[in-house]
Amino acid sequence: MPRILITGCSSGFGQAIAAQFLDQGWDVIATMRSPSAEGLPESDRLQVLALDVTNAASIAAAIEAAGQIDALVNNAGVGMLNVLEGADIARARELFETNVLGAMAMTRAVMPAMRARRSGVVVNVSSSVTLRPLPALSIYSASKAALNAFTESFALEVNEFGIRARLVLPGSAPSTSFGRNAVARMGMDVPEAYGPFVQAYFQSLQFATEKTEARDVAQAVWRAVTDETAPMKLPAGTDAETWAREAGLATA
Repeated sequence: MPRILITGCSSGFGQAIAAQFLDQGWDVIATMRSPSAEGLPESDRLQVLALDVTNAASIAAAIEAAGQIDALVNNAGVGMLNVLEGADIARARELFETNVLGAMAMTRAVMPAMRARRSGVVVNVSSSVTLRPLPALSIYSASKAALNAFTESFALEVNEFGIRARLVLPGSAPSTSFGRNAVARMGMDVPEAYGPFVQAYFQSLQFATEKTEARDVAQAVWRAVTDETAPMKLPAGTDAETWAREAGLATA
């Protein structure tokens, strides 16, 4: 059976992606900083490993324990909801370490074996925020835009070795804990001068009728991994699909 390693499986998208591939008969290596099978399907094809994508020793240990990896999904990510003046640059650096450098480090770690086999797929979970500018997301959007640029160039580097790289762009998923976790980890001390502007923007989000569910992301990742004709960027969720159409992004 093919084997897939997914980062950030403690909740939300990661758990849905793991369930999708288990349902399709794959062997799944679900990783997270504090390993727990809670929320994941019971299966003898599921392996849960500890992994901190910002720690080189943790990456090396997880790769060794995982064995052969046919597909890598870099799903682990950190959010940040704040204007630039309200953000601590140390926190911004932490966000880039996870969202960008963590994905790079994981991809680099699986490359030697994939290149030797001349096969493999790397899917990076980005965000639909890269499709249009949005307030109070400048730092987060910058990290995902960097991930997009990396993935598109990396895909050219490895194509001759039979390795594919793709991007999945989820929309807003209020049913997951991503936003709450972002505030808990990164804080949200919005400067007083920006208060009314930010508050008005957040209130407008409450009336959005199009949203993304975790299963939308799982299905997009499934296509990115298994469909060799899939486009470079795959929106996931009705809101992301609308934004992609408005941006003229080819998704067929």
